[in-house]
Amino acid sequence: MKKITQLICAALIGGLAFTAQAGPRLDRIQDSKTLRVGTPGDYRPFAMKTTEGYEGHDIDLIEAMATELGLTIEYVPTTWPNLMPDLTADKFDIAVGGITRNPTRIAQMEMLPGYAPFGKVALARASEKDKYKTVADLNQPTVHVIKNPGGTNEIFVLEQLKNAEVSTHEKNAEIPALIAEGKGDIMITETYEALHYSKAEPKLAALFIEEPLTPKNYLGFMLPADDADYVRLMQFMWELMDSRNVLDEAEGKWLQ
Repeated sequence: MKKITQLICAALIGGLAFTAQAGPRLDRIQDSKTLRVGTPGDYRPFAMKTTEGYEGHDIDLIEAMATELGLTIEYVPTTWPNLMPDLTADKFDIAVGGITRNPTRIAQMEMLPGYAPFGKVALARASEKDKYKTVADLNQPTVHVIKNPGGTNEIFVLEQLKNAEVSTHEKNAEIPALIAEGKGDIMITETYEALHYSKAEPKLAALFIEEPLTPKNYLGFMLPADDADYVRLMQFMWELMDSRNVLDEAEGKWLQ
């Protein structure tokens, strides 16, 4: 089996030629010329399903990587509760869309380098923003917290806001509107999503931006760990996008 460096050279010459042998996943991608990308598609500004397809920071990056490799992307819908099981079940080759890097995920999967440093914050109605100064202010029976199932935001709510009234809404992208309409009081999310919705909807305010509720963390693309050649290639492609300022361009477009 030829070394993965031959694949990298082919990619740099003019799109990935995929003439060399590689690991089983990379062989399959070679044969199909298709990269299967899983995403919940409900987390602005990283990946959002629209009537025309998908858009967002992560979508721009993965499409740039696929173009460089000469691949077509097949988007595979998933959910936050099913993200890890679906990747384990080989329903897609990489997962994107605002995925937090954490020990649980990295113990089971590969993740590309971290980007978009963030912390857990709260989204509330702007008219009530002064009510919430600490976690204790959120953790009250009179506060209705709406959470999305399956991700790290749900974990935070269940561990830190046990005294609050908590309800679950399956579609993450719909929760900000529910808060704005007064059907809930608080949504726990990350820095960039809260900033996005607070800028888009004057009725909403992003709280704890300067001093998040959790230590700083990073997002990352998640890959299965079943093909070392494939993982090395995707790590190289991420570094290549960084060296060509594609990461900076995506950050300027979506995160500022």
